[in-house]
Amino acid sequence: MRADTSINDTSNWIKKAVTKQQIDPLCNLYNITPLLASIFVRRGITEGRDLLYYLEDDLRFQHNPFCFNEMEDAVERILQAKEEGEKVLIFGDSDVDGITSTAILYEQLVRMGIDVQWRLPLDDDGYGLNLEAIDDFAAQDGTLIITVDCGISNNDEIAHANELGIEVIITDHHNPPENLPEAIIIIDPKLEDSGYPFDGISGAAVAYKLVSALRFADSDFYGAEICILELTENAEEKCFYADCVKIKNLVKVKELHEKIFPGKTSIYDLKLPYFLQGQLIYSWDSRYTQTILTELFGHGIEFNLNDLRNEISNIIPSVRNKTAAQIKALSQIAKFSGEKASELESIFNLYVTYCKKLVSQKKPQQIADEQKDLQLVALAALADIMPMKDENRIFVKNGISSIKKNRPRAGLAELFNKLNLNLDALTSTDLSWTVIPALNAAGRMGKSDLSLKLLLSENPREREQLANSIYDLNEERKELVSTAYFKVHDTAQQSLSVHANKLCVFVDQCINKGVTGIVAARIMQDFNVPTIAVSYENQVYTGSMRSCRGFIATDFLDSLGDIFINHGGHNFAAGFSFYEENLELFLNKIKDAVPQINLEDECHDIFVDAEIPPEHLTPENFGLIDTFEPCGAESPELILMTRSIKLIDTIVLGRKEPHHLKLVFDTGKYKIPAIFWGQAERLKKDISIGKNYDILYNMSRNYFNGTVTKQLIIKDMILSN
Repeated sequence: MRADTSINDTSNWIKKAVTKQQIDPLCNLYNITPLLASIFVRRGITEGRDLLYYLEDDLRFQHNPFCFNEMEDAVERILQAKEEGEKVLIFGDSDVDGITSTAILYEQLVRMGIDVQWRLPLDDDGYGLNLEAIDDFAAQDGTLIITVDCGISNNDEIAHANELGIEVIITDHHNPPENLPEAIIIIDPKLEDSGYPFDGISGAAVAYKLVSALRFADSDFYGAEICILELTENAEEKCFYADCVKIKNLVKVKELHEKIFPGKTSIYDLKLPYFLQGQLIYSWDSRYTQTILTELFGHGIEFNLNDLRNEISNIIPSVRNKTAAQIKALSQIAKFSGEKASELESIFNLYVTYCKKLVSQKKPQQIADEQKDLQLVALAALADIMPMKDENRIFVKNGISSIKKNRPRAGLAELFNKLNLNLDALTSTDLSWTVIPALNAAGRMGKSDLSLKLLLSENPREREQLANSIYDLNEERKELVSTAYFKVHDTAQQSLSVHANKLCVFVDQCINKGVTGIVAARIMQDFNVPTIAVSYENQVYTGSMRSCRGFIATDFLDSLGDIFINHGGHNFAAGFSFYEENLELFLNKIKDAVPQINLEDECHDIFVDAEIPPEHLTPENFGLIDTFEPCGAESPELILMTRSIKLIDTIVLGRKEPHHLKLVFDTGKYKIPAIFWGQAERLKKDISIGKNYDILYNMSRNYFNGTVTKQLIIKDMILSN
């Protein structure tokens, strides 16, 4: 153990050992440096399917929306609404995820010419779809409601809609309850049978998937089914492998893999002819495949094969003379699939790329619309603290890239200007700490419609006025949080002993119900236990739970029984409300549940991603941060270590309150500046010019007056031995 004033009072710096045998395969296969490979190994990121999302950013690597089992049904129902001139209501949530979800879907339905309107919870409205919204929509003869970022726990409300003859499509990403609502279609990646390969996407990403599917439905490939057949010879077994895949909406629906032994296997012993019956059949090299089939089964069996290579090479000329084996060797996806990759898989992926290229050539406006959507999907992923892995990394990378290259979309541009953001220097951290709190402020203050109108308005002057209003609401929100935090802090601390130091629970009318989540999060960070903050207004208690140390918030709320008006959320962030007569019951149930609460042990260890010797602390190595940006949940900023580096200068920073240190270290060849936040008091105590230190730090870039300076953000430093 050792003293550590910047991270923990007692913490260990731990750098896991890695071996050459672990690092070399990653370097060779993915053409990365040993330093980068060692970081991946220490973080447990060694599988190709995981590395892909750090090393690539092409949208081709996102998952197909039709992986959702019910996506085609949703598309068909919306197309039906268009054809029959139905009124459609999009109902979203009041936070950033809900606002962006609503904007993404609303804009697409407007482009399609659908009679669509939107609605969000305002003022005293609770979470999720409400009865008043349903009744108002029914009075307009509305027939279809689509929820975004909500709906999965609105059983009673959806039952009411059904009674009124209104059908409901749920698109959500929250944890589903045991009994699902009786909606006609539910698209939620957290459903066990959703079919979607990644359950960690935001509500806006789910809405974006629905929009992507609707765009695809406007192409010649929608609903089309084809079958790809490939034959490969296995000399050792003296047989041929017949590999087939059926494809619909660019998703594999069925596969068949059989061995055929020349002279021994009869066509009638195989499943192959039944699999191919009635299908439009493609082969990469149809002439070669037909020759092999004739050799195997004679001229009496006829396969009508289409040549896929010839068709694809019209759009992707580089593949014109390539064999199936060469296509596999060139495939980026195959590289990340490892031993699972096959020639058929590589051809399938190439076919998907071909179709997407063809669609984008015919409909270039869809590409521009997609870029606008991705800016919002990126915000939602960060706002809802989605795990920064898998396709979330693709979303955020492309969203930030679009903001920088294409400029912010209407609405965001005005807000960015008001917040005085430097677009060239924009990172996921900037979005998380500036833009997202501002957009969220409107919803927290009961005026979520302002943020949505900002994103949807076509009037530049109106957008500027809305940006100003949102900015002011955010300042008001900051004051409310600060006041509530200081008022409830002591009460929260006292509640620890009542709940066996496993839980913080506090109820106070002074907490604005819109900021219970922020206050709960702050208290949780102070005491490192799950925290419940509850406010009171108009005979209803409204609360938020923020959890940690492996304790699942939604499971805990479920265990309290049927006392809520509504409740739901994520593993570590949930919300609820109940009537005032249930307060004592609520508090007693929590006390009774305390003995069953099991929290993971607190960990004060600091895991170091890599050690960089002073002479290797070069400007070039700062490129490491680009590989790991965007940072966020489950993918934190790199923590690096350098031993025995010389401190050659110090300056105290802060005009009104000089609390911070600017340091300069000498690497031998370079002078590296660094910032040590809040540690000015250590100057001349245990930090002195001319001495050598072991330092723990993040790499960063400082943008000022058009100049980019590479610098370190010190997490801790101690005198070298």
